[in-house]
Amino acid sequence: MAAVIELQDVSKVFEAEDVRTRALNDVSFSVAPGEFVAITGPSGCGKSTLLSVLGLLDTPTSGTYRLRGTPTATMSPRDRAQIRGAQIGFVFQTFNLLGNLTVSQNVELPLRYRGIDPGERKQRVQEALDRVEMSHRARHFPAQLSGGQQQRVAVARAVAGSPSLLLADEPTGNLDSANGEAVMTMLVELHRAGSTICMVTHDPDCAERASRVIRIRDGAIEDDGQHTAAELLTTTAVPAGDQGVVEA
Repeated sequence: MAAVIELQDVSKVFEAEDVRTRALNDVSFSVAPGEFVAITGPSGCGKSTLLSVLGLLDTPTSGTYRLRGTPTATMSPRDRAQIRGAQIGFVFQTFNLLGNLTVSQNVELPLRYRGIDPGERKQRVQEALDRVEMSHRARHFPAQLSGGQQQRVAVARAVAGSPSLLLADEPTGNLDSANGEAVMTMLVELHRAGSTICMVTHDPDCAERASRVIRIRDGAIEDDGQHTAAELLTTTAVPAGDQGVVEA
């Protein structure tokens, strides 16, 4: 079965005046359909940059990224946007719900952008909210929800379109332990149902729930599934301001 994600020698360099910051350095790995991969590492190691590349929000400086066998380098901005809407679901640490829309409207919005007809949209929204046990809050606004409830809605929005790839960036980072556990339980259930998931996390307990752990350091893969998450996350983190390898 073809891989969902294939990266070969992917690098990302940011340039500002006379400083070049290498956020990713020759990263190579693949993700098979149905895998649940946790991407870990110290602050500033390139985790979020990698997730942006995987989600077609950013492009590599060099190397090859194939999504379901299709090279992404030659995609137009319109193609990338269409693929993001049709194939990729995003769950962010900050929820990113629109405050002027109800819960059901937030979940429905990406489906509107895809041009899905109203009847199917309604069914998909209902199924997604049922899945995260938030149907009883469908007419509420985000400000009327707890942080854990908002993240449940964000998960519903991400899965309503039946994406082939779910990307989660620190999905429990703004939640207390009980709500964080509830969100992780949902992600594990999605994985068991066949979803392919890549999750950035600094939390070893969250990483342990994945089927595979990739550790990034200084923009490069330091370890890929050879040790437990607890072993991989015992190294002291670099200061939060550090971003990859800085070159003169």
